[in-house]
Amino acid sequence: MSDAVTVNPCKVCSPLGACVAFRGVAGCIPLIHGSQGCATYIRRYTISHFREPMDIASSSISEDSTVFGGTAHFSTALDNIIRQYAPAAIGICTSCLSETIGDDIALFLNEYKASHKGVALPALIRASTPSYKGTHMDGFHAAVRAILECAVKEKTATVEKQIVLLPGFVSPADLRYFKEILADFGFQGILVPDYSETLDGPSWDEYHRLPEGGTPIERISSSANSVATLQLGRALQGGGGDWLEETFGTPCRRLGLPIGLRESDALFAALAELSGLPVPPRYAKERGRLIDSFVDGHKYLFGKRAVVYGEEDLVIGIAALLNEIGINPVLCATGGVGETFRDGVLAVTGDAQRLFPGELEVMHDTDHDTIFARAEALKPDIVIGNSKGYKMARKLEAPLVRVGFPIHDRIGGQRQLHVGYRGTQNLFDLICNALMGAKQDKSPIAFMYV
Repeated sequence: MSDAVTVNPCKVCSPLGACVAFRGVAGCIPLIHGSQGCATYIRRYTISHFREPMDIASSSISEDSTVFGGTAHFSTALDNIIRQYAPAAIGICTSCLSETIGDDIALFLNEYKASHKGVALPALIRASTPSYKGTHMDGFHAAVRAILECAVKEKTATVEKQIVLLPGFVSPADLRYFKEILADFGFQGILVPDYSETLDGPSWDEYHRLPEGGTPIERISSSANSVATLQLGRALQGGGGDWLEETFGTPCRRLGLPIGLRESDALFAALAELSGLPVPPRYAKERGRLIDSFVDGHKYLFGKRAVVYGEEDLVIGIAALLNEIGINPVLCATGGVGETFRDGVLAVTGDAQRLFPGELEVMHDTDHDTIFARAEALKPDIVIGNSKGYKMARKLEAPLVRVGFPIHDRIGGQRQLHVGYRGTQNLFDLICNALMGAKQDKSPIAFMYV
């Protein structure tokens, strides 16, 4: 039986995830078909994490639209965006309100196109993203699939060394690292999405309505011609890679988010196989340094107890890392509702389950109030997750390692590196230092060696 109320949800709203994904398309403006408050909330929320301007348009549905439908507001919003921004694409996502009243976005778009015959329109991408049906991750993945469905119309000839990467909801720093890896294997990568510059760009002399960066819609349109799609995320089902494979026969490799040694090894092994090239020496050295650090930090980590929460695939990735370094993940939690989350956690924590039998708990479709209630009894040494768990960590008197989204109370959330050997190294150091710092802070003696 579910709880009657949610307190501090372990998720954010579905259109937010879609808006982030749409910003990864070059020249794309997100449009929320809903009330003005939805766009304002999402804009403010994302700005506080990425520390970048975030223009999000709204159809500004009002009371009359709730009764008579929002088609007039929708058409006006498209006209205003095209006139003011001249975008290459408009990413349209729905809100709870527009979905509840039954607005048919596909019909609205057909009517809009019919009334603008002979006019060059931007790509009009639509995704269904009511928050009552999912989390920001559901909205993100729905938008990624919608981008591909809008852009990719045919398959011609396979382009050697072209590969599609569907990285999931990772940081701009992670996206830049992915692009670096693909280039070093000789691949022409198509990242969907790529907000590595649009949500983490350089300082401007003057404001840009459309920030530079993102994957051009023309580039995305050739995705079916790739040698393969790499779809990252153990919890993801029915993603854009699945659609490309089902529709055009483009092979899809489904991998976990590459956090930790084994999950990163799987990514590099797939790239080596697809490219026919060995792993470049620089990454072999990164891997070697990572293993060396595991040895260095083992005495500080083994047997420590951790609570991990956040997006499904990020939690699974963190659990994979903890499993490798001897930390016991006593609780892995998410606000997502899919049963694949439990399967993913169990698949990457075999060593921890053998070392600490019966201690791993997995919670999905939960909130931070419920997580805290369970964590109090489990007495963790460390908490790993986003800023929404700060109060919980403070009450538990355990250090919080901030990862994922959102990070509101620290600078650099958009520059946090999580993936691959380099990202795993970063997380390993953060975890070690958080535990070492907590030990120093709680000691009556101000000792320098730990």
